[in-house]
Amino acid sequence: MIDETHDPALPCWVPEAAGHPDFPIQNLPLGIFSPPGGTPRGGVAIGGYILDLGACHAAGLLDGLAEAAIDLTLDALLTQGVAARRALRSAVSRLLSGPSQPALLHRATECSVHLPMSVGDYTDFYAGIHHATNVGRLLRADVPLTPNYKWMPLGYHGRASTVRPSGAPLRRPNGQRKRATDAEPSFGPSRNLDYELELGIWIGTGHATDAPMPIGEAASHIAGFCLLNDWSARDIQGWEYQPLGPFLGKSFFTTISPWIVTPEALAPFRAAQPTRPTDDPQPLPYLWDEADQAGGALGLTLEIWIRTAAMRAAGMPPHRLARSSALDLYWTPAQLVAHHASNGCNLRSGDLLGSGTISSATQGSEGSLLELTRGGREPFALAGGESRRFLEDGDEVTLTGHAVRDGFATIGFGPCVGTVLSAA
Repeated sequence: MIDETHDPALPCWVPEAAGHPDFPIQNLPLGIFSPPGGTPRGGVAIGGYILDLGACHAAGLLDGLAEAAIDLTLDALLTQGVAARRALRSAVSRLLSGPSQPALLHRATECSVHLPMSVGDYTDFYAGIHHATNVGRLLRADVPLTPNYKWMPLGYHGRASTVRPSGAPLRRPNGQRKRATDAEPSFGPSRNLDYELELGIWIGTGHATDAPMPIGEAASHIAGFCLLNDWSARDIQGWEYQPLGPFLGKSFFTTISPWIVTPEALAPFRAAQPTRPTDDPQPLPYLWDEADQAGGALGLTLEIWIRTAAMRAAGMPPHRLARSSALDLYWTPAQLVAHHASNGCNLRSGDLLGSGTISSATQGSEGSLLELTRGGREPFALAGGESRRFLEDGDEVTLTGHAVRDGFATIGFGPCVGTVLSAA
């Protein structure tokens, strides 16, 4: 639903909010932050500041709608569902476009950010068809996609305890790895550390029954979206993944952008799911909804940036590695949610789903170094004379995402940043 909160001419008294590339008043993403010397509480990113929802509630503002956001997580707020989110969004929009109240703000650079919800379970899908095709060609040149790929969303259950907010550094993982020329495996730091550009999907209202979730209801269970970096140790993964799939090569770290961009904020940027080739199978009825196909996809531009230790020391800006579009996901977010629950699996508030790596069809859109360097065989040249097969210690990887449409204010997710530390 597009309403007055999306008006590109909507005024805002917060400095730097007008024209902010990520957080203008038309966005109003939700998160958990700590002000200097304070405890974690709910907030709204606005320009270069954070609106303190706890302070708003204490001052009797927002019609009591922020009471559920004064906790250490947003679980209590977002489990209330669509109506509560819309009401809070409207109230915050009126507050920020009304008389100035700077005492309610904290400068974002002076605050710490935390996970916005309690991540009870984390599932990673494989819905980026161009990524799946690129990787499949490296492994099976004749048949890059497995026969089941176009019939259902594929995924695996990840490790919820190692999901971290943007800015948290990751330690290079140790594990078993075996080169093709090695007689036997060895144990040590991953040699082929990689990133993966994904969209994170937060579950707000849970689905606790053992009945399937109708596809037409799936979108109402989504509280919002974030950026997600599914860090991958390719050498560890390559040695362990058969016959049961990802394990230690994936479970060591997952970085997310800390602000939940709500479905309401993204309403102007909804898009039709791209038409499938005529020889692709029609999704089974439990995955098919006409309304979802007409407007369940997201028109988001996503980018990957790298800044090495040498680049930082020289004062050089980050180097862009790729740009892709969320419209290149083969399945919509609602289809991922509906499939997840189709066997009776319960979804709970705070569950996090990864879309799978998002690559587009053109060169320069690859969502991972595995694709970009063709499995490490073709190193990628960086500004300043460096090159990369895979990530090295000190590399800082940043994911960004923006929604752009004529006639509406551009909104974004804020950066999703992680820096590689040497192995323990």
